[in-house]
Amino acid sequence: MNIHTSTAKAFKIGVACLALTAGLGLTACDEKDIMNPVPQTSLQDTFLFDTPARVLGQVNGMYAGLKSGNFFGGRFLMLSDIRGEEFINRLQNVFTGYDAWNHTINSGSNDALTTWSSAYATINLTNLVIDGLAAHPNVVDAATTAQYVGEAKFVRALCYFSLISFYGQPYVKDQGASPGVPLRMKGESTPASNNLARSTVAQVYAQIIKDLDDAEKALPLQYSTPLLTTTRAHRNTAIALKTRVYLNMGKFDEVVTEASKIVPSAAPFKAPSGVANEMQASVATVFSGSYTTTESMFSMPMTELDNISGQSSLGYEYTVNQEYNLNPAGILGNAAWRSTDARRTMLRTSGTTVYLTKYNKANPYLDYVPVIRYPEVLLNYAEALARKSTPNLALATTLLTAVHQRSDASYTFPATATSTAAALTSSIWVERRIELLGEGFRSNDLLRNMLTIPSKGTAPSITASQPEYIFPIPNAEISSNKEL
Repeated sequence: MNIHTSTAKAFKIGVACLALTAGLGLTACDEKDIMNPVPQTSLQDTFLFDTPARVLGQVNGMYAGLKSGNFFGGRFLMLSDIRGEEFINRLQNVFTGYDAWNHTINSGSNDALTTWSSAYATINLTNLVIDGLAAHPNVVDAATTAQYVGEAKFVRALCYFSLISFYGQPYVKDQGASPGVPLRMKGESTPASNNLARSTVAQVYAQIIKDLDDAEKALPLQYSTPLLTTTRAHRNTAIALKTRVYLNMGKFDEVVTEASKIVPSAAPFKAPSGVANEMQASVATVFSGSYTTTESMFSMPMTELDNISGQSSLGYEYTVNQEYNLNPAGILGNAAWRSTDARRTMLRTSGTTVYLTKYNKANPYLDYVPVIRYPEVLLNYAEALARKSTPNLALATTLLTAVHQRSDASYTFPATATSTAAALTSSIWVERRIELLGEGFRSNDLLRNMLTIPSKGTAPSITASQPEYIFPIPNAEISSNKEL
């Protein structure tokens, strides 16, 4: 990741001596150290946390884990989208998500393993940071320690939310009573603790919320540059993720409580404190102009020397190799998505086939991958307002309209689309499909509402009662964890 330049350094410190003492020709360590360096693959905890720069290297390593091509660098978002009805698979390639698209994943499938292994690897990095800071309390000051722990808890929460969204039954099915995933809360450097039973879905969600509450208190209000503010977690990032998590849980009052911290009760909608998060005037700015605007609350950055390439890149999947085209019977054909909508400029038509070009950079793939954008928060807020026990349809409609009219200024929602809670909720779901297309939301939006995954092309529909509704635990975990 371009802002995390200390990561590589942190993994090179095992070579015994880094420099000669200037002018004297004296080494900074003795001959024994030079001839017997600490192996780079087994760096001791003492070395990893012995200077502020090396501590920062470990923090940066967490973000690098998130950016893995199999995780938020690309593949996780792709798998999250293609399970829904918006995309048609063209090449039947199991290495580019065909099993997920076709609902033929089994425990041995590549698609069952990638998110699981990437998420738990990153979770372990966060736990090692938290444990390491506790074991070395005087390397960085107390305020910096609190911030780093807050960042670790944010990253850990995002990882567990990703896992429970794929591998656990929806929370609303039984208020989280179903089996979830193992909660690993300590850093591991050996396989000694591999065996760990699954926590319930409710227990996993409780840990996610606890981590995000802690992160909100510890994270900085903002960073010194727009780049850092976009690619490292700040307070508003944690709040925004909580709106997503509570929406998944069907806890609409809690969504409203969190969203109101960063969304005013009237337009213009702009976060009143911390980073001044707001929608940009044009959606094109966010995806092809500047990746570090205040709309982008958390993104995975790319540079020419550090980007996700090949079959995990969203640019490769959707734009270059065209593994998937848009389903004419999906959101592409919805009347609310008019030809005048600026979001249609992120589509390309070849004959009668339409492709998503939201990620339009060719190799090297330099489009930042969006994880949280401010319009999502507005739509989370709007849905919660429409669905809570005492709805506020007026504000929900205003928020929905703000998102839609940013890209199609002349569009007006008909009264039939907003006059009842049910109709307004349906309109918000349509808007999510337009605004967040290709950003990893569709299958989760279906599952969190216990809706059938619609058929598309040759892929069948999947109901909430079918085992294919969620991903199976991969064989690699089954073979190494005897508590499952």
